[in-house]
Amino acid sequence: MRAALLATCLLVLPTVATAGDWCSVPPAEAAKSLPAVTQRLQPLLDSQPQPMAVMHTEGTLPHQGIRDQSIEARKQLPVMRDAAYAWRAGADDAYLKLSTRYFNAWVSVYQPNLNPIDETNFDAFFDTYAVIAQKLEPADRAQALAFFAKWGRDIVASVDARNVVSASPQAKTWDNNWQSHRVKIVTMMAVATGDEALFSDARRLFRAQVAANIKPDGEVIDFAERDALHYVIYDLEPFTQAALAARVRGEDWYHYTSPTGSSVAKGFAWLYPYATGDKPHEEFKHSKVAFDAQRAAAGQTEYSGMFEPDRAGNAFWFASVFDPAYLPLARKLKPDAPLFIAMCGN
Repeated sequence: MRAALLATCLLVLPTVATAGDWCSVPPAEAAKSLPAVTQRLQPLLDSQPQPMAVMHTEGTLPHQGIRDQSIEARKQLPVMRDAAYAWRAGADDAYLKLSTRYFNAWVSVYQPNLNPIDETNFDAFFDTYAVIAQKLEPADRAQALAFFAKWGRDIVASVDARNVVSASPQAKTWDNNWQSHRVKIVTMMAVATGDEALFSDARRLFRAQVAANIKPDGEVIDFAERDALHYVIYDLEPFTQAALAARVRGEDWYHYTSPTGSSVAKGFAWLYPYATGDKPHEEFKHSKVAFDAQRAAAGQTEYSGMFEPDRAGNAFWFASVFDPAYLPLARKLKPDAPLFIAMCGN
């Protein structure tokens, strides 16, 4: 199947989001972050990627299965993205070569499993493609487009057919945070590759998920099940990343209001008093999911205790792109913007 798609893509390479389209931050502005990024990446300039064909972390505790190896392998994804950002901001071609080498290796080896919790960190992979696509060799670019086309369509088909991809009880629910991450993945892939049909599907899935996952008052349904702001953020972050990608296409998904009256904007308004510290919350105290207690017992401290507002820092940086009124809170929670906001804006 991949060979057939590759042949098709070699005949007609679609218009993709160029680095200039995808990234709204001017290279000169992005260059302010360059010294720290190049210092971190310089020792890796001659490194070789070590992609994994299969990764799995969802539903596992530390040291179970291939969790540890998967976590280590996925550290390569921000390496390729940050190298691409560095090159765009004026670093020499050694950083483009680093990004390209890692990107092509992962395209050739990785086998998507359609589990959105396992694959949500591939957002850095899609960012990378959007920045370096025009610099890829035609055959490599065609291979990447074929890879993304199949991956994206397989996710949409899985959603539409309600194909369960995990033994986790949460995998059998199509309106919780799992679906929010599917929406993010499909939307970023569609915009980065210029796939019109996939973008149409992404828009459909986004709107359905806003209606299903966010209540009219802004509360996400995961909060009632998990009793944790951790999972409110784990919904709002992918929603907002999808909205950032759609913004490249000139569409405002952040303020989109569903027929029920829900919106991502209302989700952040609901979260706001918890992020400011005005409303304290004990995390996971009444969670209905047994795995949450297992994680706390295994020493994963983020699954118990009082909510720490700085954990909402990234989310409010994302939201501040659409609503600058959140910028002071974002800076208070996390003084430095996430790199993809500082160097790209998307």
